[in-house]
Amino acid sequence: MKPFFILLILLFCPFLSNGQNLSKEQLIKLTPHWAGHRFEDGRPKVPSDILDRMKRVTIEEAWGVLRNNGYHNQFESGWKPLHEDVPVVGRALTVQYMPERPDIAQVIKDQGVKQGEIGNTNSWPIDRLTLHDVYVADGFGKIIDGTLIGDNLGNSIYAKSKTGVVFNASSRDLEGLSQIEGFNAFVRDWHPSFLNHVMLLSINYPIRIGQATVMPGDVVLAKKEGVIFIPAHLAQTVVETSEIVRLRDLFGITRLKEGRYTPGQIDNQWTDEIETDFSNWLEENSASLPVSEEQIQKLLEKRMW
Repeated sequence: MKPFFILLILLFCPFLSNGQNLSKEQLIKLTPHWAGHRFEDGRPKVPSDILDRMKRVTIEEAWGVLRNNGYHNQFESGWKPLHEDVPVVGRALTVQYMPERPDIAQVIKDQGVKQGEIGNTNSWPIDRLTLHDVYVADGFGKIIDGTLIGDNLGNSIYAKSKTGVVFNASSRDLEGLSQIEGFNAFVRDWHPSFLNHVMLLSINYPIRIGQATVMPGDVVLAKKEGVIFIPAHLAQTVVETSEIVRLRDLFGITRLKEGRYTPGQIDNQWTDEIETDFSNWLEENSASLPVSEEQIQKLLEKRMW
C-alpha cells in the first residue's frame, strides 16, 4: 500500500487510526463541560435518575433550554417511528456509516477482526451497548439496502440497553420489532431489503444526524415530534426546568379553576404574593404532584423561580 493512501486512511478513517472509539483523552476534551461520572472510555455517564425524569420532558421544553444556552442544532424531525407513543431516552452511542468502498471496507473489517470483533460490522456497535444506551447511527439516509437492523439485532439491542435506536437510515422486520415490548426505533423509513454496500466507519465519534450534531454521551430524547440530542452537561438543567414548568402550569390551572386569580395574573409575571402562594402550595401538595417529593424539596431549597 502506498504511503499516501495510508495517510488518507489515517486522516479520514478514525476507526483505523485510534481503534473503534475516540481515546478517553479525546472524548474528555470534546466534552469539557461535563463534570460528572464517565464510562471507562471517557463517554459522559448521565445518571439514571436524570434519564428517568427526562421521559416526562417535552421536546419543546428541551429545545427551549438548549436554545437559551446557545445550542441551535440539536433537533431533527422527519422520522417514521416504530411506535409514536413509546419515548426513547438514553445516552447516545454514536455510529457512522458510509457508502461502501471495497478497499477501505476490507481494511476496516480486517482491523476489527484483529481487535476481537465478531460478525458483520453492523453488529459491532451492539456489542458495546450498556443499560440505558441508545444506538444512534448516521446511515447517510439510505433506505433500500440501508436497513441497519432487523428483529434479531433489535432483540439484542433491547436486551442490552432496554431502550431503542435512532437511525438516519432504514430498518427491516417492522412486524417482528413491534413485538419487542418497550423497544422503539426512529428511522427514516422501513424496507424489506438487507443491508448492502454500506461500510462502518467509526463508533463513538461526533456524528451528524440531519441538522443535528451528536456527541457520544448526549442524552437522546425521542418523541412523536422528533428527536433532540441534549449535551450531557445540560441534561439536569433540562429536567429541572421542565419540572418547574410542569408544577407552575398545574398550580396556575388549579388556582384559575378555583377562581383565586384571573388569567391576566397567571399569564403575566407573578407577583411576590403569587410566588409565595405557589411555594406554600408545593409544600402542602408535594405527595400528590407529578414530581417526586424529594425533587420538590430540592426545588424549594434552590427557589429556582
